[in-house]
Amino acid sequence: MIFEKAGRENTAATVELVKKTAAERGIKHIVVASNTGETAALFKGMDINVVCVGQVTGFSEKGVNVMTKEMKEDLKANGVNVYHTSHALSGVERGISNKAKGMYPAEIISHTLRMLSQGVKVCVEVAIMALDGDMIPYGEEIIAVGGTGRGADTAVIMTPSHANSVFDNRIHEILCMPR
Repeated sequence: MIFEKAGRENTAATVELVKKTAAERGIKHIVVASNTGETAALFKGMDINVVCVGQVTGFSEKGVNVMTKEMKEDLKANGVNVYHTSHALSGVERGISNKAKGMYPAEIISHTLRMLSQGVKVCVEVAIMALDGDMIPYGEEIIAVGGTGRGADTAVIMTPSHANSVFDNRIHEILCMPR
């Protein structure tokens, strides 16, 4: 499915497609990029492993996480695992490039994935983060959900690899993304 525009207006269609595909193909793990938890909340109550990967505390403002404690508790109570960690494709390198005014390998990978779409980059990144955080098993196909800004407009079926073997990540199919 190709959306005419990027953005949150595609969230409902993306979520519906992901749920349908997971059920039809027997995929047992969904990783959702969701900083506030709003997008991840659309996957509550599923009978599979749903992981919400949110941005690290301090990303926007030092010492602050944009996901409220109430949202985290609600997600967890409704079967969605919540995980916050540094971005796999920027993290420390972004801090270095901000100071040194250069571009480093992880940022080159990010920009290359963005040639497909911002959402594809996000999907790969959160899948790596979830795998590195032991939230999903190694070697299994998952569906990763991401987007451009808020909401979800991209979903991929992939077999993620760890950050230390980033080039072993495999995208098998793009389920949806914006033009």
